[in-house]
Amino acid sequence: MGFFSEFKAFAMRGNVIDLAVGVVIGAAFGKIVTSLVDQMIMPPIGLLVGGVDFSAYKWVLQAAGPDGKGEVAVQFGAFLNTVIQFAIVAFAIFLVVKLMNRLVKKTEEAPAPPPADVVLLTEIRDLLKSNPPR
Repeated sequence: MGFFSEFKAFAMRGNVIDLAVGVVIGAAFGKIVTSLVDQMIMPPIGLLVGGVDFSAYKWVLQAAGPDGKGEVAVQFGAFLNTVIQFAIVAFAIFLVVKLMNRLVKKTEEAPAPPPADVVLLTEIRDLLKSNPPR
């Protein structure tokens, strides 16, 4: 089997395609969560704590020069937004996994009854144990 045929067999397996779809959907979901946090969640929180935009919070280590460039700052407000985004994504994934686990439990069925020949042999064995030959 050649290199390219091995790669084709690998790339066309169901798990790889499922993973690719998951990554694309995850990226889109990440954009939705970023928008949710930046434009829906953080503004009311900022309003509650005094009309503050958290993304603008920073600790300036070196002020900008006269041309407005060269500022060195630790932007902990943007980091706070990112932490909130992570918490939302983690919670959403938790809910999805919990739902999937519940669905998997419902679809699990009781084991199938043994075939008739196995049942018959089991009965014969039990009879021989209870009435040994003389």
